[in-house]
Amino acid sequence: MTLDEFNSAPADVATSALLTCCDVPGWAATVRDGRPYPDIESALDAADKAARELAPADVDRALAAHPRIGERAEGRGADAELSREEQSGVSTDARTRNALLEGNRAYEERFGRVFLICATGLSGDDVLAALRERLGNDEQTEAAVVADELRKIAVLRLRKVLAG
Repeated sequence: MTLDEFNSAPADVATSALLTCCDVPGWAATVRDGRPYPDIESALDAADKAARELAPADVDRALAAHPRIGERAEGRGADAELSREEQSGVSTDARTRNALLEGNRAYEERFGRVFLICATGLSGDDVLAALRERLGNDEQTEAAVVADELRKIAVLRLRKVLAG
């Protein structure tokens, strides 16, 4: 979808495209209702600003749409395809895969949610190092990090959607 197509799309089509970027209806509505955007950067700025306002319940909802890091996203939807693309640099060697499985388990026990990181451009070892480091965060610090990672993912995905 190009920016012009996004700007002129019916509300339900624009909303659907936005929800593949971040599964939060309020965020999608805010970005959708800001149309038309004069350029992609303006749309991304609006998405970034709206993502900075997500409530903890919004973050939890969005996390439910993300697979565990290191696991292949299932399905044929645009969100699953974006997730597979984002995690494409994460190594699939047995050592890293097992360490990510173990780290994910520890993270979920500690924080009660999946580990989320904007994995684009990161290796499996990079992700594993971040996971281990973030296990040392307190709940408040980690909640802020997760919200920021979600924001980065949403903006990155919107850039890809609007690139046509």
